[in-house]
Amino acid sequence: MSIARYGLMAAAVMSLAACGDKKPEAAPEASAPAASAPAPEKKAESDVIVIGHAGPLTGSIAHLGKDNEYGVKMAIDEINAAGGVEIGGKKMKIEMISEDDQADPKVATTIAQRFVDKKVNGIIGHLNSGTTIPASKIYSEAGIPQISPSATAVAYTAQGFKTAFRVMANDAQQGKVLGEYAVKKLGAKKVAIIDDRTAYGQGLADQFEAAAKAAGAEVVKREFTSNSETDFSSILTNIKSVKPDLVFFGGMDAQGAPMKKQLAKLGIKAKLMGGDGVQTPEFIKLSGADAEGMVASIPGVPKEQMQGGKEFLEKFKAKNNVDVQLYAPFCYDAVMVMVDAMKRAGSADPAKYLPELAKTQYKGVTGDIAFDEKGDIKNGAVTLYTVKGGKWEVLDVVGGAAAAK
Repeated sequence: MSIARYGLMAAAVMSLAACGDKKPEAAPEASAPAASAPAPEKKAESDVIVIGHAGPLTGSIAHLGKDNEYGVKMAIDEINAAGGVEIGGKKMKIEMISEDDQADPKVATTIAQRFVDKKVNGIIGHLNSGTTIPASKIYSEAGIPQISPSATAVAYTAQGFKTAFRVMANDAQQGKVLGEYAVKKLGAKKVAIIDDRTAYGQGLADQFEAAAKAAGAEVVKREFTSNSETDFSSILTNIKSVKPDLVFFGGMDAQGAPMKKQLAKLGIKAKLMGGDGVQTPEFIKLSGADAEGMVASIPGVPKEQMQGGKEFLEKFKAKNNVDVQLYAPFCYDAVMVMVDAMKRAGSADPAKYLPELAKTQYKGVTGDIAFDEKGDIKNGAVTLYTVKGGKWEVLDVVGGAAAAK
């Protein structure tokens, strides 16, 4: 065997070893984007519609990224199983390119450009507001429609991009409901606020603060952390000294769960409240018995009350062998809305179906979907939950009267 051949074998072994040793980070500062599957090239004869999906498929919130991916794939599989999409008398199949943006804005923009270069027909994603917002500029410049199923930051659609849409209520709506509920229903007079300094966490915390103050509460402490921190003892000790009635956290379940446990450990009696980022089965799993009493919201009506919710939840569990975490129904609807616009336009060309997307009137699993002039969903509902007996229980549903059936 030649020396060159030995060298090639050694290099291959070293490469495999390196892959095995690497541990994914939740939000690395800068690293190469990783794809969850080989990306299919769009066929030259344009007989395939290619939809791009992006979200964190590795790291501390990978369970949410996979949940989104499953929702997108479920819709695509159903459409293809029914014969595909009929456009101009021709049946077209859909393919998905799914990329791991690692919840990192820098990686997300690299992936966005990759989607543009591959000439995808549309984008479902990204999951986080912090990745969705910078990626949206790239999609806008390329004229590619983007529907986010989960980015709730007001800034996403406030940029004025005609290509940007979302199928759930934004943080202005969600934060207002949370702030008012904390004061008017939970009786909080003194509140402390912590956010993870992401576009989502900080944005939601800002909206909560404004609503809580307007409702008559005093904000006695405002702190911040990162979206990778798990030790909040110093922050919580500072908060304990001002004796709040309620602590609000703007962030995700991977940080919210240890925060809830540390509140209990420090003997802080204040309720902990959060947004959709913590309203997950994973939060209860990570928090254990300390999850009790947690209050959180999610845009939309309760999954079981969605007009197609019960059937969707059953099909999702049968197909993926896991329960829905959070946004999968919205991902499913996002695909269906995009495909519906293509059918009405008689084309999968982004420039041709984009005007139809803005005119959407679609009855989805999550509710009736129509967009305002910014691309936000009209009449978005917000549901409040609390953890009781180890399960999320509905406290109240605000808005979105047309959604529940």
